[in-house]
Amino acid sequence: MAAGELRMGTAAGRWVLATTVLGSGLAMIDGTVVNVALERIGTDLDAGFTGLQWTVNAYTLTLASLILLGGSLGDHLGRRRVFIIGVAWFALASLACGLAPDIGTLIAARALQGVGGALLTPGSLALISASFHGPDRAAAVGAWSGLGGIAGAIGPFLGGWLVEWSWRAVFLINLPLAALIIVIALRHVPESRDPESAPGLDITGTVLAVVGLGALTYGLTGLAADGPGPISLVAVAVGVLALVAFVIVERRSSHPLVPPALFRNPTFSAANVATVLIYGAMGAVFLLLVLQLQVVAGFTPLAAGAALLPVTAVMLVFSARAGALTGRIGPRLPMTVGPLVSAAGLLLLLRVGATASWVTDVLPAMLVFGAGLALTVAPLTATVLDSAPDRYAGAASGVNNAVARAAGLLAVAVVPGIAGIAGDDYSDPVASTPASGRRCSSERACSWWRRWRPPP
Repeated sequence: MAAGELRMGTAAGRWVLATTVLGSGLAMIDGTVVNVALERIGTDLDAGFTGLQWTVNAYTLTLASLILLGGSLGDHLGRRRVFIIGVAWFALASLACGLAPDIGTLIAARALQGVGGALLTPGSLALISASFHGPDRAAAVGAWSGLGGIAGAIGPFLGGWLVEWSWRAVFLINLPLAALIIVIALRHVPESRDPESAPGLDITGTVLAVVGLGALTYGLTGLAADGPGPISLVAVAVGVLALVAFVIVERRSSHPLVPPALFRNPTFSAANVATVLIYGAMGAVFLLLVLQLQVVAGFTPLAAGAALLPVTAVMLVFSARAGALTGRIGPRLPMTVGPLVSAAGLLLLLRVGATASWVTDVLPAMLVFGAGLALTVAPLTATVLDSAPDRYAGAASGVNNAVARAAGLLAVAVVPGIAGIAGDDYSDPVASTPASGRRCSSERACSWWRRWRPPP
């Protein structure tokens, strides 16, 4: 059956849905399980905290920089073809990660993983949009979102279980899953292209995005860890100039990655500013929490990964209801209350110390944090899409996705240094617990911590 003619409930429709869910789940699960594996990676490869930051950021950097280009390539060359290339690329990069002998090789392989993720992530939803039509498309998107959420919930458990055996298994497990996805896609997913897409690709804009985000991340990581230095300051300056040049190129390009018309709508602009703040906080929290639980509280990787499960569960149960509420009363109230509730959950995490209990200390904080996200994320996504013209719906979703990834990238670069975590501090329970009175790598951060966090 040709693309655009598939129906939900048919065998052909189920095959396409299974392929796209597995593909997006491949990238989603990898993002969650790597955080759980960081402590073991650092110990095994003798890596400092900066190395662990780049293990996370190398993947996010290439993914955020190239995800819009990945969508454009699918429109031009064929969505199924680019999706399959992305899955295969992701698998080979995962193999390189699993065999990495040192932290530098692992970081390079993670960057290659992000390239694969940038090809397959936009392709998964694009395949659904191209394969289904009308009410079937809406039902398919809903099923894709729900099943993708389940994949996100499985990630921490799967990651914790694999890390108990070997952190390398976190990456190597991607190979058989990728092989299954490729076989199903070749046999059951119809090819599609966009005959009306603008000619050419915005290569200049892509290069500027990569240089801008890469230099800015490198510079901010150095500034946060070591203070002002000539190399870090130059990197920040280069990053800012490249991103300014990116904006100028996008305004003049005949086929921009980011249509400037989107940002002429103040609601779209405001929603993306909110995205930066919300997803930046999420990126930092999910990185630091699993390390705190393993290093300071002595949790196993499985228990530390399970700490994130309540967030996913709450969002799965209540996000649809939050979206429906937004449809009745508008997004302003949910998007105001939601971040405040999430902030209350983060305050509860101050209770997590050497004697922390998963049930009494971690679970309540994560339930509150998840409730705030449930109130925030669905209204935020709906606002982004509703504020864009129909012809730019795909571009609006892609831009918001890239903004969210970039926010997490920059937060992971900056927040740990501000919190006083550097070198091998993350692996020392005393160094990771400033309330104990040790000499802090950031005295300002430690004085704040001592004031607000009870001693273990």
